[in-house]
Amino acid sequence: MPISKHLVNMKNIRSPIISVLGHVDHGKTSLLDSVRGTAIAKSEPGAITQHISASYVPSDVIGKISKKLLEKFNIEMIVPGLLFIDSPGHEAFTTLRKRGGSIADLAILVIDIFEGFMPQTDESLNILKQFKTPFVVAATKIDKIAGWTANYDASFLESFELQSPKAQERLEGMLYTLVGQLSERGFEGDRYDRISDFTKRVAFIPVSSHTREGISDLLMMLAGISQRYLQGRLEAKGGGGKGTILEVKEYKGLGITLDVIIYEGTVKRGDYLAMGGKTPIVSKIKALLEPKALNDMRAEKEFEQIESATAAAGVKIAGPGLGGAVAGMPVRIVSSKKEVEQAVRDVKAEVEEVEIATSKDGVILKADTLGSLEALIKSLRPLVPIRKAEVGRINKYDVLESSKLSRPVIFSFCVRCDDEIQKIAADNKVKIFGSDVIYKLIEEYKEWEIRQKALKEAEWLKNIVRPAKLKVLRGYVFRQSKPAIFGVEIIAGSLRSGCTLSKKGVIVGKVKEMQQAGENIQEAKTGMKIAISVSDAVFGRDVHENDVLHVYLSPEDIIRLGKIEGLLTDEEKLLVAEIKAGKQD
Repeated sequence: MPISKHLVNMKNIRSPIISVLGHVDHGKTSLLDSVRGTAIAKSEPGAITQHISASYVPSDVIGKISKKLLEKFNIEMIVPGLLFIDSPGHEAFTTLRKRGGSIADLAILVIDIFEGFMPQTDESLNILKQFKTPFVVAATKIDKIAGWTANYDASFLESFELQSPKAQERLEGMLYTLVGQLSERGFEGDRYDRISDFTKRVAFIPVSSHTREGISDLLMMLAGISQRYLQGRLEAKGGGGKGTILEVKEYKGLGITLDVIIYEGTVKRGDYLAMGGKTPIVSKIKALLEPKALNDMRAEKEFEQIESATAAAGVKIAGPGLGGAVAGMPVRIVSSKKEVEQAVRDVKAEVEEVEIATSKDGVILKADTLGSLEALIKSLRPLVPIRKAEVGRINKYDVLESSKLSRPVIFSFCVRCDDEIQKIAADNKVKIFGSDVIYKLIEEYKEWEIRQKALKEAEWLKNIVRPAKLKVLRGYVFRQSKPAIFGVEIIAGSLRSGCTLSKKGVIVGKVKEMQQAGENIQEAKTGMKIAISVSDAVFGRDVHENDVLHVYLSPEDIIRLGKIEGLLTDEEKLLVAEIKAGKQD
């Protein structure tokens, strides 16, 4: 296993930022609870994480939990600790972007070993692909495998050796099902202790949040992979801080505060803060707070004031004028006022790099954060042209702009759409697709597009002149002229009321009405015998018994039919060919 201390040579190293992603209820927060020793998952409504959070696990804690494994694989702890980001689904990951990608150095894709890949698992994997973020798979809930004997706090390798052959066989089978599912999605993987090159295969770590089996393996792997393969990325840099806003919320005694992940540099109380947005915000840091080690950023009573923090860190920042801040926006922190102007230019450029505003035709995209917007753009760009992409809610100007485009469609990702906006959209025939899962937006759009295409084709076919061939029946002349009324049989195609009839290329007259069994009809198909009234025709002069008539097709009609040839029946295609060849006898 090539993650030994001999391969690590790093002096100034920051803690890696690790994002936790996966399908709802597959155990993301429970997994971190096993490390933190907290009970957040149990206290949450429905045991599902409701808010973005960050937790820091110091290296000495990792050393205690994973001591035997670190010794076994000859790994020396170099990183100061691990900073975990935990959120519902993939929201934290898309929030945590920086110029050039995500600020997450590594990710844990949490998968229930019983359920395997689910919709949000695929959504998370696609986002990891887009941002090119390395990841490991935590295969959870191994304690529920039939015949599994719990070995609390044991490493997976220790516990696996103590299981019965049947339990071992069941785990191996379930694990390789997951490995196969990942392979179908373009990634090769294996159980972590069987991998020799972690740049070529994804490590699977079987774990149980309930018994804490495998937690030591997971921490050891995260530290080892970070130290071995992310050396350049984890190099600690001095100077001003760079970060991303996780949440904007009120904190008792401090007013509006920002939960920020600092991924580079240092932040100090008294520093100046520049935040991205349509109008960049500048503030001065009045208070800097951080959660105690192993505590979640949501546990507000556990915050303590600090003078400074160095990347990677999750901190709460208080200062004047933060009410207009938006989650996901970039943050620059500088120590002197003269540096503020450049910091503002930097954050503004980073926002403009993602947001799109062109004069071209296309759809409009709106998302809650800059990272979400970037993920949405990357997913939709191969599918549809994009007119505009911005952070924020849909407003009436977006709707009115969309209504003038050839594709009046707005995608709303992770942002609520007001009833008033929905009404304005309906009045202006603008379709809004809203969801907090990108694949659902795409799925719904594709289904809608198929329906729209079918409606357009139906409308097109309804108005286009279609070919038909009919024979005048002997003994069924009801009126000779003004209009002529007589019986016919449809030999091929579809005859519609209002079409013009011809005989050997010469126009006979227009079909005014059609009747079958005394009832008016609008269309008659092959094999039907009906009575028709034809204006401007005189029976015995223009039309005779046993005559073969065609629907008259002008050169323009033939061109239009050529454009929708795929929608014509074989009979209709033959009739068009006959008419084009002049064979209308």
